[in-house]
Amino acid sequence: MTGAPCPRRRRAFPGAFSAAVYSLAALASLLFGLSFAAPDLDRMLQLARERYGAEAGESVGAWRRMLGDAATLDEQEKLQRVNTFFNRRTAFDDDIVIWQQKDYWATPLETLGRKAGDCEDFSIAKYMSLRLLGVPADRLRLIYVRASMGAPGSGISQAHMVLGYYPSPADEPLVLDNLIGDIRTASRRPDLFPIFSFNAEGLWVGGASSSSADPTTRLSRWRSVLERMREEGLP
Repeated sequence: MTGAPCPRRRRAFPGAFSAAVYSLAALASLLFGLSFAAPDLDRMLQLARERYGAEAGESVGAWRRMLGDAATLDEQEKLQRVNTFFNRRTAFDDDIVIWQQKDYWATPLETLGRKAGDCEDFSIAKYMSLRLLGVPADRLRLIYVRASMGAPGSGISQAHMVLGYYPSPADEPLVLDNLIGDIRTASRRPDLFPIFSFNAEGLWVGGASSSSADPTTRLSRWRSVLERMREEGLP
């Protein structure tokens, strides 16, 4: 990412979920469904309270409950739960306001702690949540796009990031976006022009079918956020 601001979020989902206590049954359900190393969610909760206060702990607790409730759902329903959770609970704001930096990629803990983020933060939080729910990495990519702004044909666009879900490698992705509430296929998002996509395993330029680079080598902010997530308890 170049540091250009994300488009402002349209308030499709006003309000917020009320915080709830996370149950041991939900935790067991979540961990049973994991496809990679179990996260240290208790560490995340402790860090949230230490860094951002009790309200942040409630946000992490609500996130944990959502993951537990969604653990046994099919993948389409998991997409809906995760997308709705972050679009409803997280306010859009610029990095310079939240972090006093021009371009900062936040971890899910940081986004939940501040209850705010920009497009990269929404996308990263959704990506990691779906990975925790057992969605394979090869079905998920963070997609850097140019988003058309203003009237059709205006020629005005802005840097933006969304999360793509690929039911199979040959399928067009479903797009999870903080700009709109519903999940749509890429063909129903003519306002988005993909530049490149990546996940923890590869980086794809344009419509390439094979990875062209190691994303942690090419994308320093991605490498940094992965390292910080591990330190915070996420695998």
